[in-house]
Amino acid sequence: MPRSLRLHEILASVARQSRRSRRGKRSKQELLGNVRLFSICNKRELTRIASLVDEVDAPAGKVLVRQGDPGNECFVIAEGRAKATMRGKGSATLGPGAFFGEMSLLDQGPRSATVTAETDMHLLVLGSREFSTLVEEVPIVAVRMMRGLAERLRDAERPQPEH
Repeated sequence: MPRSLRLHEILASVARQSRRSRRGKRSKQELLGNVRLFSICNKRELTRIASLVDEVDAPAGKVLVRQGDPGNECFVIAEGRAKATMRGKGSATLGPGAFFGEMSLLDQGPRSATVTAETDMHLLVLGSREFSTLVEEVPIVAVRMMRGLAERLRDAERPQPEH
């Protein structure tokens, strides 16, 4: 590995750790409150959600989920952009506040799309057990997820322009 690339990776890692340490638990709740999925939640609910989600950083180019693979978690984008593709074509860009992976949690089926980080990303990750707890304790989140899923299904059904 070239020395300059290694140094770049170390500096990027230090920058991520610095951002993470500045965020802290209070900022985790702020991140959640700024995500459309959770924006209607009150402070108590945001505190509970913050206790259920993990924070994960992903570098640009990282495949976050692969179509056809089993899924055990749902992702919420706090920072960065990702590209979702189905069957290797037709893509959508996902940005802060977007979520994906909830379908696999709902039906234990395979992932319906491949999602790849376009930029460095900061994600909130909700595992299957935590997802079940969240839906039980904060039902409005389930309603929001269903609306988001319905929007994506409607978008997928629309005829795509041919190039």
